[in-house]
Amino acid sequence: MPAIDAPGATVHYQVSGSGPLLLLLPGGGGDADTLSHLASRLSDQYTVVTFDRRGLSRSTLVDTEQYPGIATHADDAARVLEALGDGPAAVFGSSLGAIIALDLLVRHPERVRVLVAHEPPLPHLLTPEKESRARAVQALLEQPGPHWREVSRALAIDHTDTEPGVEIGRPTEQDFANQRFFQTRDAPAAHNYRLDLDAVRPNADRVVVLGGAKSKAAFPYHCAQALAAALDTRFVEVAGDHVGPVTRPTAFAASLVEVL
Repeated sequence: MPAIDAPGATVHYQVSGSGPLLLLLPGGGGDADTLSHLASRLSDQYTVVTFDRRGLSRSTLVDTEQYPGIATHADDAARVLEALGDGPAAVFGSSLGAIIALDLLVRHPERVRVLVAHEPPLPHLLTPEKESRARAVQALLEQPGPHWREVSRALAIDHTDTEPGVEIGRPTEQDFANQRFFQTRDAPAAHNYRLDLDAVRPNADRVVVLGGAKSKAAFPYHCAQALAAALDTRFVEVAGDHVGPVTRPTAFAASLVEVL
């Protein structure tokens, strides 16, 4: 698995398929393997690249106490794309990955040909009442303890709602470690992040926003709608819920190819 040296970290990435370059950025504690089913359904048309965010799986930190932040992850994404040297890429991000993708567009627009953002959790785009409810969910997500079922319901996450032939395996120790890193470091960074809409608007014609058909009651879906409205860009409803790219990869890949 190739790697790049970045300030304060070594970032591992993987590449599959052939065709135009497509970067996939998962949410939560997802690493380079999290969207493997989606990548396999896209690799006949695209050169698909994924990477372990610094602090997850094979991407190690020089300072193990580092809190990377959204900008650092976006810079790492730009470095991975630069290492591949194939010009601007199509970029897909889901949840936290969508936030990183949007920040990549702000900070490194020359690296992005088109950006597809799936349910970026950006409560500051919502009305005050909806924002307050979303912030309560985010605060619960950061807390240790048995809150995952409540958080999953609030975010429209159902790992049992899968396509035929797709099985979600039991979490490994590495999965648990990644999730802890996400909850304690990446989630707070995402929750404090505010997208600079004015910085995105000059490139809004490159942005498409997605929401899951089974996510309509959850705030990330509402954030996606609000983002599309704020940027006056396309909003497309796709299969599944907040984890549709993982649980329904065939249907999701078909929608993504159509959007791209």
